[in-house]
Amino acid sequence: MSHFAKIDNNNIVTDVIVAEQDFINSGVVGDSFLWIQTSYNKNFRKNFAGIGYTYDKTRDAFIPPQPYPSWTLNEDTCLWECPVAYPDDGKMYNWNETDKQWDEIT
Repeated sequence: MSHFAKIDNNNIVTDVIVAEQDFINSGVVGDSFLWIQTSYNKNFRKNFAGIGYTYDKTRDAFIPPQPYPSWTLNEDTCLWECPVAYPDDGKMYNWNETDKQWDEIT
């Protein structure tokens, strides 16, 4: 069995299922061209597709939604990166988009 992500007209993932390619090709779940295979182990298409992710045809990758406007896309991983590294002190933090910094959770 494989995982398949259904994309809409804007290449946004609307559903993810486990199925055989023959089932997808049968048309039971709609047009087969709307279903893109995704890899749970990230063996291809960079990331496992999730609802709300975008399928980028040029990169042949599933990209999660951008969490904050200041975060940038890592072209190698197709994941969003924060402009400031997460503190490595064992404490928990939330991203503060206004100040572009990590605020400690107290």
